[in-house]
Amino acid sequence: MGFEPPQRLVRALGESYGDTAAGDWLAGLPALTEQALAATGRAPVVERVAAPGGRSSLVLLVRGADGTPAALKLAPAGAAPGLELAALAHWNGWGAVQLLDPVDTGRPVEGTLLLERLHPEMSLRSLPEAKALLEAAGTVRRLWVDPPAEHAFETVGERTGRRTDAMRAAAAADPALEPMVTAALAAREELVADSPETLLLHGNFRQSKVLAGERAPWLTVGPEPLVGERAYDLARLVRDRVEDLIASPAGATTARRRIKKLAESLDVDQGRLHGWTLFRAVESGTRALAAGRRQEGEVTLEFAGWL
Repeated sequence: MGFEPPQRLVRALGESYGDTAAGDWLAGLPALTEQALAATGRAPVVERVAAPGGRSSLVLLVRGADGTPAALKLAPAGAAPGLELAALAHWNGWGAVQLLDPVDTGRPVEGTLLLERLHPEMSLRSLPEAKALLEAAGTVRRLWVDPPAEHAFETVGERTGRRTDAMRAAAAADPALEPMVTAALAAREELVADSPETLLLHGNFRQSKVLAGERAPWLTVGPEPLVGERAYDLARLVRDRVEDLIASPAGATTARRRIKKLAESLDVDQGRLHGWTLFRAVESGTRALAAGRRQEGEVTLEFAGWL
């Protein structure tokens, strides 16, 4: 299978799983792709790799023998593709990309998803900021439904709890981070102690995860699903286009205005959205520093300092 994974993905997999494990998975991609294509029963052919692509999976743009376009997503086990499959099946195309393989047939091949083709080159980031936030709010609210009666999704408390030790380690390594990490951990402790909702969440919702489609103007991709409150799902959206915010003299004011506007438009408690935005920014910033992505980490932590 003649294709090269984007270097962005290669670097990210190495950071997440180590170079050896990442290399093993990448080496197995041609065989995995062949298995997945054969399992669809649609005789699709690969047109090209979606680039620059994401940090956790490879997406191939394919076309069936009847000319139907589709996207074949391949992900390592660490990216929990089975949970993404379960969430997409539950949403059934409502606000999210549609699965093309019936779940009850035993397909797709483990670690692969056959999806409707969206327009990977056109996300909400292509729109002016005000319009992008409006469309993002209208899209994410469709995803907030009750989870299946029996599900394997972790809770917001469980996911965020797994990340606190690394945050404390970052503060221990750099005492300048200690006040911000302490504030973020305190906010999390208060928020998880009294969570008001247990809805199915996207888990990594932001403008770049919403692509233009044919079936609907905008559809969400790439969920990292979990259950919990809506404020957690909005927190990553608040810091979208963070580089532009940092470069603007009114960046801090704009960030706080975003929290207020999103909370009001989606009937979410503003204080809880503020708390989750702080926690998620500090967690992401310290994680980026630990992975050697210093510029990303410093920008994200500067944003967190405004909160």
